[in-house]
Amino acid sequence: MENQNVNTKELVNSVVGTYLSRWKLIVACLIVAFIIAFLKVRYTAPMYQATASLKIKEDKNSNKLAEISTLQNYGMFSNNFSNVNDEIEIIKSRTIIAAVVKDLKLNIKQYVSGKILDGEAYTAPPFTINFLESDSIIDKVGKSLFIKVLSPQQFELSYTDNYKLFKLGDDPSEIHNFGDKVSWDYGEFILTPNIGVYGTAVDSYVEIRITPLDNVIEGYLGKIKIESSKESNVIKVSVTEEIPEKSVVVLNKLIEKYNQDVINDKEQIIEATSAFITNRLDMVSRELEEVDFTAESLQKSNKLTALTSQANIYLQSEKETESRIIETSNQLELIDYMQDHLDDHSSNSDLLPADIGISDNSVGQITKSHNELVLQRNRILKNSSEKNPTVINLNNQISALKENLKQSLQNIENTNKITLNNLNNEEARINAQIYSAPTKERQFRDIKRQQDIKESLYLYLLQKREETAITLGMSAPNAKVIDQAYSQSTPVSPKKKIIYLAAFLLGLAVPIGFIYVKDLLDNKVHDKDDVQRILSAPYIGHIPKSIRSKNKLIKKIDYSPKAEAFRILRTNINFLLKTKKEKGKTIFVTSTTSQEGKSHTCVNLASSISFSGQKCLIVETDIRVPKVDDYLNIKTHKGLTDFISDPELKINDITVAMKGNDNLFVIPSGTIPPNPAELLMSERVGNLFNEVKKIYDYIIVDTAAVGLVTDTHLISQYADMFLYVVSVNNVDKRQLHIAQTLYKEGRLPNMAVILNGTLSKNGYGYSYGYGYGKNPNKKKWYNFLKKLS
Repeated sequence: MENQNVNTKELVNSVVGTYLSRWKLIVACLIVAFIIAFLKVRYTAPMYQATASLKIKEDKNSNKLAEISTLQNYGMFSNNFSNVNDEIEIIKSRTIIAAVVKDLKLNIKQYVSGKILDGEAYTAPPFTINFLESDSIIDKVGKSLFIKVLSPQQFELSYTDNYKLFKLGDDPSEIHNFGDKVSWDYGEFILTPNIGVYGTAVDSYVEIRITPLDNVIEGYLGKIKIESSKESNVIKVSVTEEIPEKSVVVLNKLIEKYNQDVINDKEQIIEATSAFITNRLDMVSRELEEVDFTAESLQKSNKLTALTSQANIYLQSEKETESRIIETSNQLELIDYMQDHLDDHSSNSDLLPADIGISDNSVGQITKSHNELVLQRNRILKNSSEKNPTVINLNNQISALKENLKQSLQNIENTNKITLNNLNNEEARINAQIYSAPTKERQFRDIKRQQDIKESLYLYLLQKREETAITLGMSAPNAKVIDQAYSQSTPVSPKKKIIYLAAFLLGLAVPIGFIYVKDLLDNKVHDKDDVQRILSAPYIGHIPKSIRSKNKLIKKIDYSPKAEAFRILRTNINFLLKTKKEKGKTIFVTSTTSQEGKSHTCVNLASSISFSGQKCLIVETDIRVPKVDDYLNIKTHKGLTDFISDPELKINDITVAMKGNDNLFVIPSGTIPPNPAELLMSERVGNLFNEVKKIYDYIIVDTAAVGLVTDTHLISQYADMFLYVVSVNNVDKRQLHIAQTLYKEGRLPNMAVILNGTLSKNGYGYSYGYGYGKNPNKKKWYNFLKKLS
């Protein structure tokens, strides 16, 4: 458990250290993010929101019939939208918004300019512009008019697209008088100033921007938001604008246009009913005139004047029967009128007259349901087509209701005919009892009955026409305004806190994400931990990278971090080879690949040992690509390959003594051979090592990379110790498995690992010198930043 806690702590420290070591990148990204956020807040126009609350009224007298319920519960239309959802779609419809845009002329904006273009002058526009062309042309225009006021009577006009050129006077323009007709590409217009308004003073610049009507409508379709609740008929309508007053005006006009649209729908039904009643009145009036004329002729021809005195002959029962006959005949006439109207108006878009007096309640309910479906269909067709599935379903419902209405009328007619026949039989029975009545009086009584029927129907229709005329001007709006449109004093966008918070999070996420991905894809060796996670061989030191010094070799009096690192490495090697008391401690230096710094390590290690008074020899066995000669500036000289090839050569013939260092000697590689591997298998290689071990305290051997060629393995038996050099930021971690395999199999005797090219880290890690050689002229702020980095 303790080891687990230690490993967790080390992991956390490693992760935190990884990000803290790049603090400059994180701070730079945060600064850039905040600058972008500041510019966004500074130069984004503030938007204000206006809100209004409405209650959608319900029609309490609307009772759906069973037939309608059956149709609505069929198929894909089983779950219909509620009345509130339907009205929300109407409010947001393109038709309503187009009416609002046209009424308020929202496609024409005026901007007053100072040094830069100011905001829209909506509440007090400097000019009134009247176009003499039709709306169908102006509504498609996308153009700007630039105006400069020259005097109270004149203005300069330009149609340029470059506003700056117009202000500089480099663009062609025209001079006109206010109130005159001005011709342009889209017809003519008249411009008049609104005296006293900002922007009408001399030398003022104004832009009149005309936008295509469809573009403005599309913009408001996205701006207008409607919120509703399933448990309530109250909805909230909101719209955002740059000008608070404009948002309030737009919202109020939207509500006004919606209510007007609903009122127009209701008045369509009333007008259809009124037309039906007027048509029937004309027919009944002609029929009544004919009956009156017949009665008048009969009275004149038969001299029937004392009709009042003759009324006593009627029995009470005859009066009741006659009243019922009149009522039944009246119903038959109304049914006949309704049937004729249905035959003449068979289209699904035609409305039926409502409440014409047919006593059966089902007829009124079916008529009302029919008209509601027709209105709903016509509303949908404003923004759709006949192929819309909803329209097809509504057409089916309307057709079914008409069939139901015809069938109901037929049933009612049959019932009334039977009733009328029974009443006529009853009247005949009563009349038979009045056998003493003259025939002429009976004839007059029949005509009088017809006259009463027609007159009763005529008076009824007059009453209904008057009721319809009164109702025509009393249609109530469908939405009750709970809260008038009001605008907030603070803008809803841009939201500074959210923008700055997003900038902060983005400023952290981008560099942290970049660092994480970079580290995730990075397979290079960077530090001691990377090496020890793969290699189990002893780790005995690291060599720092020389950043400022161009000299690759250490000196005898040297307090640099690199010189100190080689002194520590020398001490650690002595500790590992303490069991070997005799001379000739042979140390082979190798690596996985080339360019890892093994020759650099070999030369500087030998120099450090020689500075301690030990006699040291460097042997260059990397005869393919020798580097020691370049480090030590050794000119062309016979070396190891020449010694192996020529038995006459002695060791002294190929050994080079270094000037300025009596304890350091070198055997260079010599002539580069065509067969290096076979050459190193010679017995003279063993003889060479046996001889030099008797002469020198230390033999440092620069070998070839074990991951590339087999040369090092051929001479590995002559080594007392192998130093395996691993280069920082140069070697892939996966290549270290080669070294681990060699160590496990014991193919490189007494192997130890060195990390080359390390860099100092935040307050810990690799640093040497302990203050020696410190530059006193360095400023304190520089040292502080260096500690942070």
